[in-house]
Amino acid sequence: AKFGRKGGRWRGMSGNSSKELEFARILERVRRVAREQGNCISQEQVREEFALLALGDQQLDMVFDYLKKHKISIGEQGDPDAFLTDEEKDYLQEYLDELEELPVYSQGETEAYAALALAGDRLGQEKLTESCLRNVAEIAKLYAGQGVLLEDLVGEGNVALASGIEMLGAMRESGAVGGPEQVQGALVRLVMDAMERHIEECAANHRADKRAADKVNQVADKARELAEQLRRKVTPEELAQETGMPLKAIEDAMRMSGFKIEDIG
Repeated sequence: AKFGRKGGRWRGMSGNSSKELEFARILERVRRVAREQGNCISQEQVREEFALLALGDQQLDMVFDYLKKHKISIGEQGDPDAFLTDEEKDYLQEYLDELEELPVYSQGETEAYAALALAGDRLGQEKLTESCLRNVAEIAKLYAGQGVLLEDLVGEGNVALASGIEMLGAMRESGAVGGPEQVQGALVRLVMDAMERHIEECAANHRADKRAADKVNQVADKARELAEQLRRKVTPEELAQETGMPLKAIEDAMRMSGFKIEDIG
């Protein structure tokens, strides 16, 4: 079975697009809940989320396997540093050391600054930023081991935090945020969204790079075979004629390789 960020097919649901979309929506919600709980979710929570789809035990086991592969613990909270490399631990420590000079605010103080920030007060925005910066590092830990640099996640999170604090007034007007007590939760969600977008963009770029590499390798293999037969380099036109590959596909592969396919003259 294969599950992706946007959903997938699994035994018993293949071909039913409406159920697949619902499955994908629930799976995304389960992942978000787990992240908010420190990369942990109980079997009971998962079963409750998927109750309406009436998944069988085998299908649920596949969901649990998928979550584990995405560094989410089932049943009990894991060590947030478990998936960090030594290099990432050193980076986080340096990041936190840089924040040591910032004051630590109580929950009450943070909500007071949030109230000021909601009103557009610049000092309130600055103090709220100081209060939330350490949270960005903790949130980034939740996405470790997802194929992206931890420092990039922290960078994306900091940008999202700054933008979110700037937009608090508009968020209140739209109803996305109510009172000051809801501000921290809203900012955490914005930071998580930014990190997840970055992970997805990197994954999409990786898939695109792999497809490009596959195309180049396919053309290179065909060119080598024909060159061995002719005992010389071949032209794109000859390769297209002999293999049946579209000339444009061959020329695209040549461009993607930087015109470095050895057996094409």
